[in-house]
Amino acid sequence: MVDATHISLQANDRSYFSLLKKEIHQRLLDAGMESTRIAEVDIIVAEMTSNLFKYADHGEILFGNFQEDGVPYIELISIDSGPGMQNPSRMLQDGMSTSSTLGAGLGSIKRLSDTFDIFSQVGWGTILLSRIYIGIKPLVKKGLVIRPLVMSKPGEKVSGDGFTCRINGNSIKLMLGDGLGHGPQANLAVNEAAKVFKVFPERSPIETLRFIHGATRKTRGMVANITHFDIEKGEWLSAGIGNISAKWIGPGSSKNHMSYNGIVGHNIPTTMNDQVYSSMEFNQLVLCSDGIKTRWEVSKYPGILKHDPVLLAACIYKDHARGTDDMSVVVLKVR
Repeated sequence: MVDATHISLQANDRSYFSLLKKEIHQRLLDAGMESTRIAEVDIIVAEMTSNLFKYADHGEILFGNFQEDGVPYIELISIDSGPGMQNPSRMLQDGMSTSSTLGAGLGSIKRLSDTFDIFSQVGWGTILLSRIYIGIKPLVKKGLVIRPLVMSKPGEKVSGDGFTCRINGNSIKLMLGDGLGHGPQANLAVNEAAKVFKVFPERSPIETLRFIHGATRKTRGMVANITHFDIEKGEWLSAGIGNISAKWIGPGSSKNHMSYNGIVGHNIPTTMNDQVYSSMEFNQLVLCSDGIKTRWEVSKYPGILKHDPVLLAACIYKDHARGTDDMSVVVLKVR
C-alpha cells in the first residue's frame, strides 16, 4: 500500500517524550528488530529528545520504515529551530558541550547509527539523521539514490500523497502522486494509480500517465509526476500533470520543470511530450507536492548537497511545509 513514509512525533514539550519513546519502541518491535538493537535505538531517541529539550525550539522527530536492497531499516530525523551550531563536526567529539553536561550525546548517536548525518546553521536550527538497519547494511552502489519524505495531513490516518518506484535492471521509473483533497479517498486514488504504474512496461512517463489516466477514472483523480532514469545512458525522462513541482539541480545551475495542466483520471492534454535531461548537467531532482510551498532555494542551505539527500528533503519540509495538507518531498541523486 502506498502511504506516508514517515510519521511526525512532536517534541516541543518534555511531557511528550515518554509517549514518543514508547511509540518508537513499539514500532521497532513491529519491524522485527532484535532486542539488543532496540535498546541501542532507545538510547539514540533518548539523546535526541535530550538535545531537543536542552537546546531546541519547535522540536520534531520523524520516524520512517524502509528497505534497501531487501534489507529493512528505520530512519530517525530530528528537526529543530534552535540556535544551531557553528561547527557541527566539533560538537560530535565526546566532551564537547555548551550546557555543562558530559557532552557525549551526538557522539553516542553517531556510534550507534549505521548511517549518521547532521546539518546545522547558526540562527536556523539543526537536522539530525540516524539510520539503523535490521541486518547488514548494504554496500554503497553507483546508480540512483532515492530518499522520499511523505507526510499525512495532521490529524489524518492515511496520506493522499504517495510515492512508488519500479526498478528493472538499469531502468528506474518512479511516481509521486497527490490524490485530490486528502484522507481515504485521496489515498485510494493514489493507490489505484500505483497498482497500474507497477505493471505498465513502457519507460515513457507520458505513456505511463496516459495508461494511469484510463485506469483511475472511477477515483476522484490526482496530480502526478513520473520520471524515468536510465543508469547506463545517464538520462532522465520526466513529465508531470498538475501541481507536483519538480526542480533539477546540477553542479552549476538549477531548473524548474513545467507540468501540464489537468487531472489524471479526469482530464489530461491530448498533446504531451517527455522532457529529456542529462545527469551530467543535472544530477539531482527534487519533487514536491503542493503541501510544500514552492518558493524554496537550495542556496539557502550552504553545503547541503554534500549531505545525505534526505537532509535536503528535511530542510525543505522544515521551512516550507504548509501543515494544512499532505506533504511530500522526494530527492533523487545520481552517485
